[in-house]
Amino acid sequence: MIPNPQFGTWLQQQLGCKAQKLSVDAGLTCPNRDGTLGTGGCTFCNNRTFSPSYCDPSLTVTEQLTRGKQFFARKYPQMKYLAYFQAYTNTYGDPAHLTALYEEALRVPDIVGLVVSTRPDCISPHLLDYFAQLAQHTFLLLEYGVESTSDDTLRRIHRHHTYSQSEQAIRQTADRGIHTGAHVILGFPWEDHDQLMHQADQLASLPLTTLKIHQLQVIRGTALAREYQRAPWPMPTAEEYVRLVADYIRRLPPTLVLERFVSQSPPEMVLAPQWGLKNYQFAQLLDKFC
Repeated sequence: MIPNPQFGTWLQQQLGCKAQKLSVDAGLTCPNRDGTLGTGGCTFCNNRTFSPSYCDPSLTVTEQLTRGKQFFARKYPQMKYLAYFQAYTNTYGDPAHLTALYEEALRVPDIVGLVVSTRPDCISPHLLDYFAQLAQHTFLLLEYGVESTSDDTLRRIHRHHTYSQSEQAIRQTADRGIHTGAHVILGFPWEDHDQLMHQADQLASLPLTTLKIHQLQVIRGTALAREYQRAPWPMPTAEEYVRLVADYIRRLPPTLVLERFVSQSPPEMVLAPQWGLKNYQFAQLLDKFC
């Protein structure tokens, strides 16, 4: 069995009820897209792979969340919700504008907290102080896109930040009593098994609350897809990836909450790998190796 707490169970313990994340596209951008650090974004990134139909930046935060609630209410009428600021970099912009967006979300009925996704180089002491105050009276998870602990990988995928910046942001966030999450991608072809086990050891030393693990996906329309089409590299089978994840999580603290193991992008957008596995199906496979 997977030794670590699973996100849904942990979340219910935190909130005292079941809750569903509702994605929000607040119309923000990223320093890796607007020319501050780069243009075109990270080589693997295509936000359309995880943007649900109700998530539309032409709508207000309230309108998006209301549509999201309607989407789920027919099946789960008693469900509560977390506003998930997911698209691009959700702490990048004018602080007054950002805090107005967060507080608008919290005023929507049945929204019981926030999950804010960002980059480790886009968090300020001012925002961390604000989040620390917010976390005293509502659920808050600040999630950092770490992607890799290798600076070589971060350069190759055009992240334009270092692992040291990830480590610093995670420690500063956790020091303020804020639930702190990280996202990593396993499967870059130049990162071997030993490197990934070292990565797991590095993450195990950090004060993380949650960890989201995804397989590397080659998504149509990205720079990574163009690289793959020019010179394809071998992709792991689902079983090979299961074994890798099993080895990886054995090195993590048993208290670290594991949110996901695979990404579920629309099949028509995925060049490789095409496993057709949902997260719960992958978790069932993973149980056999843990």
